[in-house]
Amino acid sequence: MEEQGKVQPQLRTRYKSQLPRRCILLVLGLFSLNFILHSRMGGFRSRESGSNIVDVQKCAIENLQSDLSFLDAASPIKADEFLDRRDRLARALVASEVDAFILEPGYTFQYYGNTSQSDWEPWEPEERPFLMLILPLISEAGTVSAKTAFLAPHFEEGRVRMLEIPSRDPELEIVTWEEHWDPYSTLLESKLFAEFKLKKPKLIIDEEMRDFIARGLADAGFETQGLTPEVELVRQIKSATEVELLRAVNTGTVAAVRTMRPCLVAGLTEDEVRDILDASLLSVGFGLFFNIVLFEEDGALPHGGFVVGKKILTQETMVVIDVGAHYLGYSSDICRSFFIDPAPKHKRTCLSSLSGIFFNKMRLFAQPPNVPHVETELHAEKLRVWDIVLDAQTAAAAQFKPNNSAANVDIAARTVIEEAGYGLGFTHRLGHGIGIKAHESPYLNKWNTKVALQPGMTFTNEPGIYLEGKFGVRHEDM
Repeated sequence: MEEQGKVQPQLRTRYKSQLPRRCILLVLGLFSLNFILHSRMGGFRSRESGSNIVDVQKCAIENLQSDLSFLDAASPIKADEFLDRRDRLARALVASEVDAFILEPGYTFQYYGNTSQSDWEPWEPEERPFLMLILPLISEAGTVSAKTAFLAPHFEEGRVRMLEIPSRDPELEIVTWEEHWDPYSTLLESKLFAEFKLKKPKLIIDEEMRDFIARGLADAGFETQGLTPEVELVRQIKSATEVELLRAVNTGTVAAVRTMRPCLVAGLTEDEVRDILDASLLSVGFGLFFNIVLFEEDGALPHGGFVVGKKILTQETMVVIDVGAHYLGYSSDICRSFFIDPAPKHKRTCLSSLSGIFFNKMRLFAQPPNVPHVETELHAEKLRVWDIVLDAQTAAAAQFKPNNSAANVDIAARTVIEEAGYGLGFTHRLGHGIGIKAHESPYLNKWNTKVALQPGMTFTNEPGIYLEGKFGVRHEDM
């Protein structure tokens, strides 16, 4: 106690000699006011963060808007491409020895008919089936083309015609059914299947088809089966227009994260960083899809948990952002792991000098989360893991070659991580196909030995290492 008694006067004398009395009184008053705000508004962090969010948001949007060249080559899918997709599907149906492909509004309907589920039913999928059928027509010369028809409730026929589904015919061919009829028997008895009197028509049903519709078709007399490799390949191989759309939305999403990073400051929460990034994506015309922002040990679960969002950012935080957006019907899915920039050094002022006394000596308030990078064992491991994950991603990228298996791409990344001693931390497959859906086939995992890569396929490449209770790192690109 005597030693402390000797120190206190020295502290008072030193700071009194450096700071005017009026300044001291002013700052003491401000700290008293802050104490009231602290008790009423939930703590020091919310005051600090609130004053920063607007500036950070402005900085992030201005940085992103400075170069929008990633949008230059992107253009909407034209009607002719939808028709070409159906023709390719018809050839796949012939190769699969089936009579028709059947689907309801959703991603696949959007791919072939330019109609999504929300275009048709903005509230929720209904119990009344509205179905699209694509049948192969074989000419005398052996040319295969697609015939497209629809099954719809009679009272909805007019609305179906208003959807502007691309067609070569003057008007859409629609089989209608009344509410007191069996829609599936009505379809089987229509002229579309008039030649199938002695055998069951064989249908491939889309993977998004609801079970009660699949069962209804089978009960009515159709033979149904799942997707064949030939049919899956139609969507797996992207056209040049699709590639440019995917390049635009994925590059733009990467740019949104990259240009936001130098704007981020200590004190922001996971939810606040998420909202800042969402606003940046909206500012360039992207539609919001998903946005997972995780700090430190929250990032050790690849998709986070249910109780995340409130952790506070510091200079020592490993940030993991997994984010996707939509643009002209196509999806992005990227991930970045990083530290924020070190805080700038400020000149010593009246306020900063006295705040140092209060924060560091008297501990009246929680210290602002403005921790500089420290060369600790944990920090060194974060840097080491970051490099290992990048090496794994690079090794996988070298395996994207025609006729290589999907399994080999995964194994290339997994081998790098396993040899570095973190094999148990790589808890998911390497990646997946991407298109109008963020997750499409083929899937890159070490058991998928039967899928051979082909030009035009598009994938994510997203190795990661996750150390529970500590941090996670994932790098993801298309």
